[in-house]
Amino acid sequence: MKSMYPNLMVYNVNDTIEYYKTFLGFQLLRTIPPEGNFHWAMMKCGEVRIMFRTRERLSLDIPQFVDAEPGSGFTLFIIVGDVVTLYERIKDNVEVVVDLNETFYGMNEFSIRDLNGYILTFAEPITE
Repeated sequence: MKSMYPNLMVYNVNDTIEYYKTFLGFQLLRTIPPEGNFHWAMMKCGEVRIMFRTRERLSLDIPQFVDAEPGSGFTLFIIVGDVVTLYERIKDNVEVVVDLNETFYGMNEFSIRDLNGYILTFAEPITE
């Protein structure tokens, strides 16, 4: 295996792009179609890449998703360089579901719920 890009089902790709740009600092790499009302997009922040796709389009390729809801039963665990600074920058503008804390497994982390219901955990290893 070489890499993994999550392909998240979302309610609205255009709204999701704005959320990830505005609050999380992601850059838009590509969309389908190239303009207008998107049904797929790829974004990145640092080395992290995420794809977003509408349920309608995802269900065309994978029929099992026809009745699925975005955001259910899935989390993203993202390692960052300065978790405290990120937390302070976004905490008042996003839905924080777990405040910044030190975990038993040696991470300083917090979790948010994005506009589609996905839980994103941002973490940084605790160094002595």
